[in-house]
Amino acid sequence: MRAAIGLAGRYALLLAVLAITVGPLLWQLTTALKGPGEDVYGDNASWWPQDLTFGNFVKIAESVPIASYVTNSVVVAVLAIGSNLVFASFGGYMLSRPGWSGRRAVFLLLVVAMMFPFESIMISLFLSIRDMGLVDTLAGAWLPGIAGAFNVLIMRAAFLAVPSEVEDAALMEGAGEWTRFRRVFLPSAKGAMTVVAINSFIAAWDDFLWPLIVLRSEENFTLTLGLARLSTSSFGVDDKLVMTGSMISVIPVVVLFFLAQRWFYRGVESGAVKM
Repeated sequence: MRAAIGLAGRYALLLAVLAITVGPLLWQLTTALKGPGEDVYGDNASWWPQDLTFGNFVKIAESVPIASYVTNSVVVAVLAIGSNLVFASFGGYMLSRPGWSGRRAVFLLLVVAMMFPFESIMISLFLSIRDMGLVDTLAGAWLPGIAGAFNVLIMRAAFLAVPSEVEDAALMEGAGEWTRFRRVFLPSAKGAMTVVAINSFIAAWDDFLWPLIVLRSEENFTLTLGLARLSTSSFGVDDKLVMTGSMISVIPVVVLFFLAQRWFYRGVESGAVKM
């Protein structure tokens, strides 16, 4: 009886967590699929759409240049993924190598850097981007996210988890530093690289504050910044359109996670011991 009550309590807790995390997404989706005559709030509002329609997605495409926003976000996200994979892999590999002075100091600096919020450095970042002449450019929107300290630590943990016997065998075969990095360490860290790629994509795709600061022209707006116009007075306050825009920004993240979830969990598990 005690075991049954404990099992029921665990399932109840899991269902509560599921409702808290997935419930808002389902509400956004059902609101986005409601017809023009349906209420979002009030006594007449319903959870499920009574007049199921995809007209809100068409209306957004007619109201704002959604294709341009998506293209800009994809460009920034792809650049962020590539740069984070390169710099995090090299940085994590160097931090995992023993025998050079300053390794612990660099590690501590990365940990300390993660403690400061972005708002504390965004003014200096903007001044640097301005001096480089990259204001109102996609490069200026990408550069602050060129490499993340957390991603470097993830790769460090993955490389530390590689058995020393594997590296010793490569040394006995005459493999140099670059060959060992490319043939031994990188293939062993595919899961961690997937985690870095997903983290980089989500950070770049969902970022709103920095594009708001650095971008000026509508043709350079990212998706989050462009969809913010849906809640302005020029379009009126249409909650269904706002929820539709939110779903457009969420769908790529959900699809990417489901496609890469196997490697994502494998990367998290491989780095959990050494982190």
